Amino acid sequence: MTDCLFCKIANKEMDTDLVYEDEKVVVFEDINPQAPVHLLIVPKKHQENIMELEEDEFEIISHIHEVAVKMAKEYEISEEGFRLVNNNREKAGQSIFHIHYHLLGGRKLQWPPG
Repeated sequence: MTDCLFCKIANKEMDTDLVYEDEKVVVFEDINPQAPVHLLIVPKKHQENIMELEEDEFEIISHIHEVAVKMAKEYEISEEGFRLVNNNREKAGQSIFHIHYHLLGGRKLQWPPG
């Protein structure tokens, strides 16, 4: 998808400081952080949201969780706690229509979130 912001970041068509990258995902800091640690974990393959995943494509979700644990340890929020969020579709707060997860931590997070 040529106009997808996250595809452009994953394909390195935009100058974004990646904090982690492997063959399946990229991770970078959110430009509008809602917590001291606010990272975005984005699959390189474009899918609008998790509802588009085929049955054999769900391993990417497991991989995202593995990367989230790695990042939580690296950013030293694994012991105090963190939140991993995935918004699906507009009414849930999704504003960029490419699967992505928010990793938030570094402060007490409220519930319900909104």
